[in-house]
Amino acid sequence: MDHAAPPWTTTHSETLIDDRWMRLRADRLRTAAGMEIAPWYVLDYPDWCCVVALAEDGRMVLVRQWRHAVQRWSLELPGGVMDPGDADAVAAGRRETLEETGFGGGTWRSITAGHPNPSIQTNRLHVVLATGLRPVAPPAPDPTEVIGVELLEVETVLAGLAGGLIGQSMHVGAICLGLAAAGRIKLGEIA
Repeated sequence: MDHAAPPWTTTHSETLIDDRWMRLRADRLRTAAGMEIAPWYVLDYPDWCCVVALAEDGRMVLVRQWRHAVQRWSLELPGGVMDPGDADAVAAGRRETLEETGFGGGTWRSITAGHPNPSIQTNRLHVVLATGLRPVAPPAPDPTEVIGVELLEVETVLAGLAGGLIGQSMHVGAICLGLAAAGRIKLGEIA
């Protein structure tokens, strides 16, 4: 199998929705064997970032916010859409964390970026690690956000992952990668 060449050809593409948050298009595809696949829906989103944020005392800084689509409160990492004015994922993470939690300072670094759903989405989720954070301002979430700040022990978060403590599944992986980068857990060991 040739992994350099795409196995499908796009024969037509139509934009169905184009607004400030996303673009939805319907593609018509043709396989190498000549089979047509239509429509294939693709969501174009801006890149997102999330921050594995550790306070000076070692606790994890999290946000609990209302998620309309699933009609429930969700415990998550601070983060959100990367704005065009953000220099990079770290700048976006700093901005989002300060807005949502009021925490800042500390040391920041980019860990990785991956595709949330490469089958139908074009964007990436950037994972940022921030350590040694402290409250520096009152939280100032966007007017449409309803957010509460929670600080939990890392052990509490890890113990709750399998039971759904963190409502955003992409953040579960980000937590594992961020905590490994911070030296708080080890990845790669098989029990």
